[in-house]
Amino acid sequence: MATGFTMPAPDYELSPITGWTREHWVALADQQLLAVRPYFSPRKALIRLNGRPSSSGDLSDAMEGFARTFMLAAFRVAGEQGDDPHGHLDLYRAGLLEGTRPGSPEAWLPIRDRSQPIVEAASIVLGLQLTKPWLWDTLSGKEQAQVADWLQGSSRSACVDNNWVLFQVLIAEFLAGAGLEHNAAQIDHGLKRLEDWYVGDGWYRDGDNDGTGDFFDYYCGWALHLYPVLWSEFAAHRHPEAEARSEIYRARLAEFLDHHPSFFGGNGAPVFQGRSLIYRYAAVAPVFLGEAICATPLNPGQSRRIASGAAKFFLDGGAYDGGLPSLGWLGAFDPMTQEYSGPASPYWTSKAFVGLLLPADHPVWTAVEEPSPLESMDAVRHAVGPNYLLHSTAADGIARVLNHGSDKYYAPGPDDPHYRRLAYSSHTAPLFTEDPVDNHFAVLDATGTPSRRARIHRLKAGQGQAASWHAPVWNDADDPAGSPWRVATGTAAAAGYELRIHVVEAPGALGLRVRDGGYALAGALPPGLHDGVLSVDDLFARMWPLYGYSGSGTYRAEDVSPLGRHAACGYVEGQLTGRRSIFASLAYVGGKAPGAVPAAVVIDDDGGRVSGHVTLSSGQQLQVTFAF
Repeated sequence: MATGFTMPAPDYELSPITGWTREHWVALADQQLLAVRPYFSPRKALIRLNGRPSSSGDLSDAMEGFARTFMLAAFRVAGEQGDDPHGHLDLYRAGLLEGTRPGSPEAWLPIRDRSQPIVEAASIVLGLQLTKPWLWDTLSGKEQAQVADWLQGSSRSACVDNNWVLFQVLIAEFLAGAGLEHNAAQIDHGLKRLEDWYVGDGWYRDGDNDGTGDFFDYYCGWALHLYPVLWSEFAAHRHPEAEARSEIYRARLAEFLDHHPSFFGGNGAPVFQGRSLIYRYAAVAPVFLGEAICATPLNPGQSRRIASGAAKFFLDGGAYDGGLPSLGWLGAFDPMTQEYSGPASPYWTSKAFVGLLLPADHPVWTAVEEPSPLESMDAVRHAVGPNYLLHSTAADGIARVLNHGSDKYYAPGPDDPHYRRLAYSSHTAPLFTEDPVDNHFAVLDATGTPSRRARIHRLKAGQGQAASWHAPVWNDADDPAGSPWRVATGTAAAAGYELRIHVVEAPGALGLRVRDGGYALAGALPPGLHDGVLSVDDLFARMWPLYGYSGSGTYRAEDVSPLGRHAACGYVEGQLTGRRSIFASLAYVGGKAPGAVPAAVVIDDDGGRVSGHVTLSSGQQLQVTFAF
C-alpha cells in the first residue's frame, strides 16, 4: 500500500535502530498536512474525508478533520518557532474565522451538552495556545471575540464524566489567559475529577463509571497525563495552584513512564489493548512529554527510539493510504473502530508531535538511539494501579499485558475484545468474534455458549503475579451481581510462557465444559500448525493443558483480526467436576517455537487459597498463589 509520503533518508549513525531523526518527524507532520489540503472546504473551515461517518454525523466529522490537523500544524509550527514554509497557519486562520462566523455556510456546530464539538474545541484551543504569537495575536479584537463566542459554548455545557472534563479545563484556561469570559469552575472541577481517578503508580482510570467497571488504556497517557501537564504550563502565571500541581503531575508522569515503555514491542507496535486504537502512535505522546518536563526514567536515546519506532511501525506497515490514515491498525479494519470515530479521527496521532516542541538541540534529538528497556532484558512486573502483569522478552521484542484490572464494564453486554481478554501483546491482536475464544476462559453452557468475563474484581496474588475474579454471565439478561457463579484466575509469566490457574465455583453445574484460549495469530495465509504449535512468519503460539483439562484444539476464523485475513488460536478444554473445580494451563507466544515444554505441575487447593507451580523442561519454574 502506497503511503503517499516521501521521507528523508534514514540516519543510522544517529539512530541505529529506526534511522529516524527530528527531520523525519517534521517531514511526517508536513506531508500529512499537505495530504489533507485537497479535502479542505472552499472557505477552509472543514476537512471532509471519505469513509464511514461517526455517530456524530458528517459535519462534526469535518470539524474534527479541521481541529485535529490544526493541532498537528500547531506542534509543527511552534516547534520551529513560527517558521511555516508551507503556509499551514494561513489555512487554519481562514478556517477558524469562517467556522466561528455566524451564518457562514461552513459554520461549526455549536458546543452543547456532551457534544463532540467539546472535543474538537479542546484541540483548537491547544493549537491557539501553541501558535499564539503567529495566529491568535494577529487577529483583531472583533475576530478574537467571534472565536471566543463559539468557544464559550463550553462554559455553558456539561460534558461526559471522563477525560472530557480536561477538554473543558483547556478551553476555560485559554479563555482565561486571553482575558475573556470563562467558566473558572470547570477548571477546578476537571482537576478535582482527575484526582478522583488517580489510582497510584502513575496510573489514572478514565472515569469511574459509577463504580461499575474500570477503564485503563492509552487515554491514561495521551489524555490524563498530557492535558494536565499542558494546563499547568499554560496556567503557570495565572492560576495559584498551577506550580504545585505541576510538581504533582511531573512526579506521576515519571512513575507512569516507568511502566509505559513496557507497552511497546521491539517492532515498534504498541500493545493492542483499549479503545481508540486507530489513534495508533499517539501512545508515544507521554514519552516525549516526559522529556519535555524532565519527568522520565528513560534516557533521551531510549525515548526517541520508542517514539520513532512506533511511528515508523505504522508508516511502514500500511496505516496510511495515499497520505491519509485509515480507520484501523495496519490498514482499514472496521470492527476495531468505535461508533464515535469518523474518517478524520485517526489524526489524534497529532498528539505524538508534542515532541516537536523540543528544539533540534534537545538531547531527545541529539542523543544516539538506544534500545528500549524491553529490548535490553526480559522482565515481569506488576503494575499495581491497573493490576496488570507486564511481561516482556528481549530476544523477540514482544510486550505482553496480562489483564486483571481493565474491563470497560458498564452493564450486561458482549465482552469487549479491547478490554476483557486475559492477555494482550504488541505482536498479536484479539479476534473480533461474537463469542470470544482467544485469551479467554469460559464456561460453556448446555448450548455451547461461552460465558462472558464481565466485571473484573482484583485478588491479592504472590509477588510478580496477578489475579482477579469475575461472575460469569451468558447473556444480557444475566446479572453478575446476583450470580452464584465465580471464576478466579491467577497468572505468572516468564520467558514467553504464562501459567494460568482458574478456579470455578459452580453450584449444580457438573459436566459443563470449560475452555481456555491462547494468543491468536493472524496473517495473509492461514497460520501453520505443527505439533500443536501455531505459526505465522516468525511468531509462534501454543497452549498446553496442565491440570483439569482433557483435550485441546485449534480455532480458526477469517476476517476477524486487524493483522490479517486468516486467524487461529489454540485452546484447551475440560469439564467441571464439582462445586469447586481447578484448571491449569500454560500459554506461550514468542519469536521462536517453544523450546521448553511442561515437565511437571503441582496444584494445591485448601478451599480458600490456591497455589500451583509448573516446571518446564528447561528447568524454568512458574508459580501462582492467590486467595479465593
